[in-house]
Amino acid sequence: MLKRLARYGACIALIQGLAACGQSPVANEPKQAEKPVKQAQFDQLVVAFGDSLYAGYQLGPNEGFAPQLQGALGSAGINARVHNAGVSGDTTAAGRQRLTFVLDNLGEKPDLVVLGLGGNDMLRGIKPEETRANLKAMLDELKKRDIDVILTGMLAAPNLGQDYARAFNPIFPELSKAYGAPLYPFFLNGVVADSALMLPDNIHPNAKGIAKVVAGIAPLVEAELK
Repeated sequence: MLKRLARYGACIALIQGLAACGQSPVANEPKQAEKPVKQAQFDQLVVAFGDSLYAGYQLGPNEGFAPQLQGALGSAGINARVHNAGVSGDTTAAGRQRLTFVLDNLGEKPDLVVLGLGGNDMLRGIKPEETRANLKAMLDELKKRDIDVILTGMLAAPNLGQDYARAFNPIFPELSKAYGAPLYPFFLNGVVADSALMLPDNIHPNAKGIAKVVAGIAPLVEAELK
């Protein structure tokens, strides 16, 4: 694990550059809301709300986190649609800004939100207390709407130093406990240091890497939906 995290830290400069240029205008509220589409053929709705790791960066239409998770749920006998609400470059502040818009324009209340933001905060050196406050605000909004949530966590790259890690790493487990939200501690667990599971940028998972991530997260989702 330590060797994997070391390689994770070695990629930090590349990640910072990509995070800076990966922002999307979707993070800002559109001037006009798209017409909601009701997906009546599905029994349940899951919203995958995150950054480029969720968005399916450089992957095919069926290879990203949302479609692979939907496929895994279907294989488990759960007829759920997984809505891709991932935006490359999103920080927790950007996610906080767009969360209500996304929820209001789904056309139906989600049965579950899988929330995974914070990686870009860490890469840009945003203060961990700001990351915590933004995640807390999103969890408060979901609680107010009576929507269940699963958190997928992130770890600080080792080369950011122990002080940053001590402030950043506890955010996800502590919020998970406070809100009673199941936690997948590290989205890239078992993937980030394996070149066979990563895109050439050594930052984002390829389709096989996403499949491994989904294999870890799907049981949590299945348990919540059942």
